[in-house]
This record gives sequence, structure tokens and C-alpha cells, in this order.
Amino acid sequence: MPTPLDRALQSKVRFAGMVTAAAAWAIWGNDMFPSEPDPTGDPECWTIEEIKRWLRLRGLMPSETATREELLERIKVNLRTPPRSS
Repeated sequence: MPTPLDRALQSKVRFAGMVTAAAAWAIWGNDMFPSEPDPTGDPECWTIEEIKRWLRLRGLMPSETATREELLERIKVNLRTPPRSS
């Protein structure tokens, strides 16, 4: 039974598409597919996903067991820290 890679390589069109997509990603990367922007406004009003994204962008990985209050406190302590460059 052929693998998915075998089937993809058998089709020149699919293979060319994969090569083109890889080249586009290598050339444009995150400029073509930007990440979500930082949440704005009062952190007290952010969703839990926005809170975790803000912390993750700054390398302050939140604990899975941390409460919302603990995460908000961590944001307040680090509020002036700019996001890391990818």
C-alpha cells in the first residue's frame, strides 16, 4: 500500500505545489501569515486565551494549573516587557 508521500510524489502537480508552498513559506514566513496581535486594553477584561498568548509571546509560559488571578498578577508584574522577536 503506497504511503501518502508516495502518492504525493507520483503526482507532479501535487509535488510542484508542495515545493511552491515550502518556497513561499521560506521567503515570506510570518509576514505572509502574521501571528495574532497583542491584546489591548485592561488585562482584567482579556479572555484566558488572550492572557496566555500575551505571556507566551514574552517567554513567560503560563502554568497549566495557574488560576486567572495568578496569570493576571504575572501580567501586571511584566506589563512593560516587549514581546520577543520570532
